[in-house]
Amino acid sequence: MCVTLVGGMDRLRPEYQAAAEAKGHELKCVGHNERNFANKIGNPDALIIFTNKISHEAKRKAVRFARSRNIPLQLIHSCGVSSLRECLPDDNGR
Repeated sequence: MCVTLVGGMDRLRPEYQAAAEAKGHELKCVGHNERNFANKIGNPDALIIFTNKISHEAKRKAVRFARSRNIPLQLIHSCGVSSLRECLPDDNGR
């Protein structure tokens, strides 16, 4: 399963990716509102937004993107690695 993470802390990116790999997922991280924001999100199976580390405009764009493509979306206020682990399903679907 391919998951895109929007927001979070740049210094925790390796830990985010390790946590996703441990649960059997491929993780793509988009740090902030950039040019071609929708292209950077790609075509994931799920989208996770860490809302406390991203601008309101970037959050709106990501939510609009996910809803327009019927991509499952999770909005999480905290940006810790444990928060990511909790919202990722196990590789067997739980």
